Amino acid sequence: MTVSRVNVDLGTRSYPVVVGHGVVGEIDSLLPKTAKRAVIVTQKEIGFVVKPKIDSTTVLIGNGEQHKNLQTIEMLSQKFAEIGLTRNDVVIGLGGGMVTDVAGFAAASWHRGTPVLHVSTSLVGMVDAAIGGKTGVNIDQGKNLVGAFWQPCAVVCDLDALKTLPEREMRCGLGEVAKYHFLTGDDLLALEMPQRIARCVEIKAKIVAADERESGGRALLNYGHTLAHALERSSNFSLAHGEAVAVGMIYAAHLAHAMQRISQARVEEHYKVIGQTYGLKVKPDERVNRKELIELMRHDKKAVSGLTFVLDGASGIEVVSGVSEKHLEQAFDAMQLSEK
Repeated sequence: MTVSRVNVDLGTRSYPVVVGHGVVGEIDSLLPKTAKRAVIVTQKEIGFVVKPKIDSTTVLIGNGEQHKNLQTIEMLSQKFAEIGLTRNDVVIGLGGGMVTDVAGFAAASWHRGTPVLHVSTSLVGMVDAAIGGKTGVNIDQGKNLVGAFWQPCAVVCDLDALKTLPEREMRCGLGEVAKYHFLTGDDLLALEMPQRIARCVEIKAKIVAADERESGGRALLNYGHTLAHALERSSNFSLAHGEAVAVGMIYAAHLAHAMQRISQARVEEHYKVIGQTYGLKVKPDERVNRKELIELMRHDKKAVSGLTFVLDGASGIEVVSGVSEKHLEQAFDAMQLSEK
């Protein structure tokens, strides 16, 4: 595969996303010219390394969503202070979506804004989390409720990093890849996986360029995420993000059908892509607490006017507010009773 270079067009804050095998070797050319020091934020379990030519210090954060919190941001800030990191230096987020979310928020906060470059090592990160400048951490009341929009200076998606991933991590990424099938109608299945990843990057870059602060079209990237985030919280994050998104999209399809927005055939198409093609889970545990999940969904960031979902319809994927609990219950019933 040739190297793909996708520009996230944000005027003076535009930046490249570089996709391909061995592209981590380009990191020095992508760092800010002013940077004399780098802090590499990563995790012990990350089986991939970066070696910038400038002085660098590696700081490890904990593995798991329980470490995606304000305490981790405080720890990183203290490390930045000890190292003497300035706003002209750079933070490098090396890892999956959790790492880039945390590293990005820490960079956004340090000296009110320090450059950050992301080296994404997971499929979730490559097609979604590392691109677009959304950073944040969790609090007890919900996922990613505290954060900032802080665009990176570049994103490196070295496909060699995918070889280091456990099978479950690859499945999680496929949940996000599946999302792009329904956002665009593109025949992504006709592409080999490297080209499919690059196409997902192009789609996200275009959406981010049109709506950086998620005031409109960018919210569509949250397809399947309303229930997904609730499932993650209710399971204490034993259900991984990509797995939850897959279930969330199936639920969203049933919800759209209950609201007479799509046909049963379109619901079946969701099962075909998510369950059959990508082999992902298509329903939650039978013991889910619906009342708890609905309450968690009320706290979703999109819920500015009642229960709000990103739903399929005759005009494509769109944000729908004021969804009734009756339709939520019908969607739960349909999903749980499905034989798939």
